Amino acid sequence: MVPVIFVSMKRTFPVIIILISLSLFGLILLQVSWFHNLLETTRNQYDNNYSQVGANVADELYGSESKQMLRLPRRGGLTFSANPHFHVLKPPMVEEKFTAAEVEEKIRNNFDKYNLKKLRFEFAVTNPSDEYEMGSKEFYKEFWDTLNNKRRYFPVIPLNNNDIEIGTPEMLIIVVPDFDKQIWNSLWWVFVGSGVFTIIIIAAFFVTVKSLLNQKKLSEIKSDFINNMTHEFKTPLATISLAVDALRNEKVQSDKEKTKYFSNIIKEENIRMNKHVETILQAALMDRQELQLNLTQMNVHEVIHSVVDNYQLQLSDKQGEIKLLLNANNDLISADEVHFTNLISNLIDNAIKYSEDKLLIIISTHSTKKHLVIRIEDNGIGMSKETVKRIFEKFYRAHTGNLHNVKGFGLGMSYVKTVIDAHKGKIKVESTPGKGSAFTVEVPLSENA
Repeated sequence: MVPVIFVSMKRTFPVIIILISLSLFGLILLQVSWFHNLLETTRNQYDNNYSQVGANVADELYGSESKQMLRLPRRGGLTFSANPHFHVLKPPMVEEKFTAAEVEEKIRNNFDKYNLKKLRFEFAVTNPSDEYEMGSKEFYKEFWDTLNNKRRYFPVIPLNNNDIEIGTPEMLIIVVPDFDKQIWNSLWWVFVGSGVFTIIIIAAFFVTVKSLLNQKKLSEIKSDFINNMTHEFKTPLATISLAVDALRNEKVQSDKEKTKYFSNIIKEENIRMNKHVETILQAALMDRQELQLNLTQMNVHEVIHSVVDNYQLQLSDKQGEIKLLLNANNDLISADEVHFTNLISNLIDNAIKYSEDKLLIIISTHSTKKHLVIRIEDNGIGMSKETVKRIFEKFYRAHTGNLHNVKGFGLGMSYVKTVIDAHKGKIKVESTPGKGSAFTVEVPLSENA
């Protein structure tokens, strides 16, 4: 089933990426268009309200109570001349009725009334001769900046009792500094909110893609693991089957030496299968973080000698040797004997697997004040930079080029890293393709040393 899932995922993955990318691109375009429309709508609304505010304040500054009154001139007491004529009283100026603070308050109140509470402004009032009557402190500074500021003129029109314009009007000038910038500032929460949600969507997109890539990678790993496991179990099962068939033969049954030979084969292959099962179970335990340590005081040099002795047969097959340079003054550590022995064994086994003939493995040690350093280097085929980065990933196996005799599940180095971490140690890898690899292990020394 795994290969089918992998093929299906391989086909649908590009389609999923394209669809999500198009959706994300379309959403961003809609957001930009919506921002633009919102900005234009808000700008027009502010502009209309701004004009209405100016007209209202101009009307308030003149006021109905100041409309012109007519009077008849008196001549000689209570008598009127034969040709009476009317005199129009001169309307009072804005500066004669209001202070600059009062005018500013009227403008502010009208801005608030038309939902322009946060809008800053400067103002001035000029007489019919364009002479300055009153204004705010920063008016002149902002008045001349026509590039960034918006200014409007509103006539304070004197009217008579019949609302007919008389005389030359005064002018109320209102300047809004940084008009567009203030509009942007009033909408910042909208833009920030939309930006945050857009970033969240983009993040979700990348998380989804990463999850898909991880799933694709996991499918490949599982496929490789099943293929390796099938091969590793198929070989001993076939050998056991042949040995059993041989034992059924009457000639073999009558020969005790042959019977013992085939019985030993069955036993050895059974042990081999049990080791594979144990490796898989260890991996399952590490997945659940159930690696239990039984810490004891142990001398690492003794462990290294013991492990090296177990690999003499494999070394002879490759015309190889292990050179020991155990120079550590102190090799006593507190560790789990089984797991730490397996750690050293896996590192040596890895060096033998990924090597050609005339293999040379150098195992050296030295101690610092608080740590024991173990270095295992070989002259094998080496690893690429990509392999060095992924060497401790579970199920990962390095490409071996023309070597096809490398067996295993890709769990050895993952197990090594887990054991090192459990012992609060460190491991570092150095490798050059074609020249070999070196693993440096650093573990804390025993406090009883």
